[in-house]
Amino acid sequence: MRLDVLTSYLESLAPLAYQESYDNSGLLVGSPDREVHHALVSLDCTEAVVDEAIRLGCDLIISHHPIVFRGLKRFNGSNYVERVIIKAIKHDIAIYAIHTNLDNVAGGVNGKIAERLGLRQTQILLPKGDLLNKLVVFVPVDHATAVREALFAAGAGDIGKYDACSFNVAGYGTFRAGEGTQPFVGQQGELHREEETRVEVIYPSDRQQAVLKSLFETHPYEEVAYDSYRLQNHHPLVGSGLIGQLEQPMDEMDFLGLLKEKLAATVIRHTALRGQPIARVAVCGGAGGFLLKPAIRAGADAFVTADYKYHEFFDAEGKTVIADVGHFESEQFTQQLLLEIIQKKFPTFAVRLTGIDTNPIKYYS
Repeated sequence: MRLDVLTSYLESLAPLAYQESYDNSGLLVGSPDREVHHALVSLDCTEAVVDEAIRLGCDLIISHHPIVFRGLKRFNGSNYVERVIIKAIKHDIAIYAIHTNLDNVAGGVNGKIAERLGLRQTQILLPKGDLLNKLVVFVPVDHATAVREALFAAGAGDIGKYDACSFNVAGYGTFRAGEGTQPFVGQQGELHREEETRVEVIYPSDRQQAVLKSLFETHPYEEVAYDSYRLQNHHPLVGSGLIGQLEQPMDEMDFLGLLKEKLAATVIRHTALRGQPIARVAVCGGAGGFLLKPAIRAGADAFVTADYKYHEFFDAEGKTVIADVGHFESEQFTQQLLLEIIQKKFPTFAVRLTGIDTNPIKYYS
């Protein structure tokens, strides 16, 4: 299939607008209109993974971590990033990365961790702001239902786990059609009064184009009166980390054992145990130290993440148990998540998981 069909679907689940400012998710190598036949999914795109793709006849690599984070000024193979890009281009292999945008959606990286740990009633730990818009439009009464339904179909009207949400107020509008117009109601040069419904809906800012397109296609007026503006509200389903409840409270040592088993962690670095059962758990794949305070505020008995530095462990101050399971270990099941997403939507498309262990950290025991 065309590469952009696959990437557009992935971005409908984890829009690029949701990635962090420092990130570089998206199509890194390859043309979006090319045909792809066989994809390889990995956490990292390393030289070994590209070699594997060549050997298996894969023409697309989908990785969680982008191989390119910063601009490249030369391609002479002096480091592994340049060598990966050179080899991929030489063998006509496209590279696509889906990183913090997948971290920041409820069903993404952290959702997979929560699933493996059996967490229930999960919520975003630190919801993002500046991701929601509101549309206000004035519609003739008899057309309000059709306009609302079109807006809902375009992605408007979702608030948390509720959909088809709108606010409607009855009123009337006035206008005078000028020369050269073709008014839907009223006559040129005559002041007209029309009974209208004021329709208000919220939508993700990345859906702006689709929402306005549906509005203009459905609204009967020649000139549509509407307002669209950014909201300060936080998006309840987009943001960093997750917090949820274990099915039953666990002894702290038993919980650490659960982490080691379910996340296949070789080593768990943790703060002093508090002698209290673990019931409420916060998780963040990768480097999540910035979420410690939100985790404590949310009442987390344990905070599962990675990449903690020595002095940062002191910040727990006995208010929660920090459990550092390792960066790779916390995110490795993202590969399985991506495989499941693609296979469910495109069951006849050939996609497989890498057989390469890309974890750069090795353990001696």
